[in-house]
Amino acid sequence: MNRHARIYVAGNTTMIGFAIVRALHDRGYANLAGLGDHEPDVTNPDEVDAFFARHRPQYVFVAAGKSGGIQANRERGAELMLHNLKVATTMIPSAHHYGVTKLLYLASSCVYPRDCAQPMKEQDLMTAPLEATNGPYALAKLAGIQLCQAYRQQYGAKFIVAIPANVFGPGDSFDPDNSHVVASLMRRMDDAKRTRGDHIDVWGTGTPVRELMPVADLARACLHVMELYDDDEPINLGNGHGLSVAELAETIRAIVQFRGEIRFDASWPDGMPHKILDSSKLRALGWEPGVQLDHALEELYGWYCHHLVPLQVEPDAA
Repeated sequence: MNRHARIYVAGNTTMIGFAIVRALHDRGYANLAGLGDHEPDVTNPDEVDAFFARHRPQYVFVAAGKSGGIQANRERGAELMLHNLKVATTMIPSAHHYGVTKLLYLASSCVYPRDCAQPMKEQDLMTAPLEATNGPYALAKLAGIQLCQAYRQQYGAKFIVAIPANVFGPGDSFDPDNSHVVASLMRRMDDAKRTRGDHIDVWGTGTPVRELMPVADLARACLHVMELYDDDEPINLGNGHGLSVAELAETIRAIVQFRGEIRFDASWPDGMPHKILDSSKLRALGWEPGVQLDHALEELYGWYCHHLVPLQVEPDAA
């Protein structure tokens, strides 16, 4: 990408989108459109069309789309599916219509079959049933993948798809009803420590294994594949670092310094038993992880304490 190229990061106020913007700035890309309040409603075709007509972005990163943990997927599956379908069917056609040079669509590792062989390879997509707890969301992301591939096939559009591992980092959602596993565990332990609670309850058995990727590494990987990858098949973005939920809980316990009991509630579903990506295609392009997991978790806890804890304790202090 030319340093003066017009670039649009759709969803640039999300954790992933903001990290991509920061990575672009760090590399000297300054011609970014639609930042912050200037971004259109990514589910509104008229707003997106007007935005593309005005700014004519040459490169587009689609990091937009609502997501959530197990509880959000169980309770708001229709909302999550519709929102992500609208993002795909709004952003991708507009990008083609206005001649975008290249587009990167970010999917999710939950698009792989529930009982997929590990590590999960790109050719394993749609070879078996999805995990039921996030089926609607995963189907919407699969539709986005297929739509990018269809535009490549029919029009020769340089639209590529990346499938990231479980991502965490500054800007993550710590909403107790909407957060993913890292943020959820961190908040519950911090809340219990501050209120002198003697335990926390963790949903599921603690046995599922998740690949965890710091958002700064994911952002670097997104820029890497935007510059170097161009193929019909999606490309996995992961670091191969997997932990069971129980192991992750113990790691976060040490960082938060929570001394209470961790109780696993098997009445809640576990989700997919394993989610480790085969990222050999990404490694073959010369990409390597740059952030250690422990350091990234410590950074996230520091960010959480600085940005969110004062907001949560302020009403009690009053």
